[in-house]
Amino acid sequence: MQLVVARIGRAHGIKGEVTVEVRTDEPELRLGPGAVLTTDPASAGPLTIATGRVHSGRLLLRFEGVSDRTGAEALRNTLLIAEIDPEELPEGEDEYYDHQLIDLDVVTADGTEVGRITEISHLPTQDLFIVERPDGSEVMIPFVEEIVSEIDLEEQKAVITPPPGLIDDRAEIASSREDAAGGKEIGGEETVGEES
Repeated sequence: MQLVVARIGRAHGIKGEVTVEVRTDEPELRLGPGAVLTTDPASAGPLTIATGRVHSGRLLLRFEGVSDRTGAEALRNTLLIAEIDPEELPEGEDEYYDHQLIDLDVVTADGTEVGRITEISHLPTQDLFIVERPDGSEVMIPFVEEIVSEIDLEEQKAVITPPPGLIDDRAEIASSREDAAGGKEIGGEETVGEES
């Protein structure tokens, strides 16, 4: 199975190094010297990593056969793809590869069907499950511990405990202001309306 592990960015310096946008939680395993990676577009590769180092918080790689800025710049926006065993699991507990999560059924803790994961969106702050609902609409669910309480690969399901408004498009808003004199709740009616 093929797994996108990085995207090549701009050239760095004059000796063929490039910046890379890492797309794996295991860069030391996938992007180490000697690793041979296929590419998209295929005409750019395969590429063998000659050296790697971190500079100002960014990973820099140099590939065998690429020794100048011109060659490095020609690789810009190329995706680096590693071949992995489909049965292989990530090293960390509670870590998953995208292909393990795609097509999982998403249900709430009480068993209510939400839909099926069709895509994983990797954002800088968190990952999102793109879930197709039975009616064909989509909902985005943050892949965070507070919301995704369980991933059961054996049962092929993800169990979620969504906050109000995440999957039902309606939010409950309650005021908790108290009257200073009697400790009574002021404006404590629940207001249900469309989430903006």
